[in-house]
Amino acid sequence: MDDEKYMREALNQALQAQEAGEVPIGAVIVYHGEVIATGFNVRETSQLTLSHAELLAIEQANQEIGSWRLEDCTLYVTLEPCPMCAGAIVQSRIARVVFGASDPKAGCAGTLMNLLDDNRFNHQAEVTAGVLERECGQLLTDFFRGLRNKKKQM
Repeated sequence: MDDEKYMREALNQALQAQEAGEVPIGAVIVYHGEVIATGFNVRETSQLTLSHAELLAIEQANQEIGSWRLEDCTLYVTLEPCPMCAGAIVQSRIARVVFGASDPKAGCAGTLMNLLDDNRFNHQAEVTAGVLERECGQLLTDFFRGLRNKKKQM
């Protein structure tokens, strides 16, 4: 299945984030069956609020396509988008969002609310949740468990 294939690519991005000491969240954007943009969380490294995987991938896709409109694109991301990223998805007109793990603290693609399917906005994105959910969630669980263990040892 293509969704799993592309989510595995997003997981590879998340692993790059983890290797850099970042929260392991990865994203890829697919346009007509081709990955045109990738991104992973670099908020700690950059110390910039906007350095989420989705936003970095959206910016790269804009440059690749030469437009702010990403109407024929699908975004794959390992963690459900937060309100900031969901807003950027709506504004960029991404057609479809596929995510792995739900985010009970900030998820705005169905968990806390669904900004991507709110008909009060001028654009809605189709959402597919739970693709490779176990792998995506386990990567985050292991990462945060490791951080807690390091703090205990200090």
